[in-house]
Amino acid sequence: MLNEKIERIRAPYVASERDMLNTWLDYHRVTLLQKISGLSDEDARRQTVPPSTLSLLSLVKHLAYVERWWFQAVFEGKSEDELYFPEDDFQLEPEDTVDSMVALYREEIEKSRQIVARYDFDDLSKLPERPGISLRWVVSHMIEEVARHNGHADLLRELTDGVTGE
Repeated sequence: MLNEKIERIRAPYVASERDMLNTWLDYHRVTLLQKISGLSDEDARRQTVPPSTLSLLSLVKHLAYVERWWFQAVFEGKSEDELYFPEDDFQLEPEDTVDSMVALYREEIEKSRQIVARYDFDDLSKLPERPGISLRWVVSHMIEEVARHNGHADLLRELTDGVTGE
């Protein structure tokens, strides 16, 4: 169970493009971790809107693999032979716990941050099937992706135990 207090840093009103986009992406990443904080594995797995199988834990798992896909596979061009992707990244396995999925998500975030730090925003993706995508687009897309799923996390958390907030 993730029980630590997780602080978000709001994006500054004035900053470089890189600092602004990275801060917004980190803000939304931490928001997701706040949504799962304090929940037992059982509560985090609860599917509260049947027939959907979506749960807070499956959102964390999915977003870990989304980080891997966009930054490592698409942008850096690593092959699927080099990277593992489950057939359904929303599907929870019996061994998936809050601790294991949060650890996976944090590992993927750190790898993504390292990639962003190594390249310019105008650098282009290296995956042959997805050429010509700038790092700027990938970071912007990830802000949208994490923010959209945080909307799902808001609803799921409120339905799980009544907790609301940003």
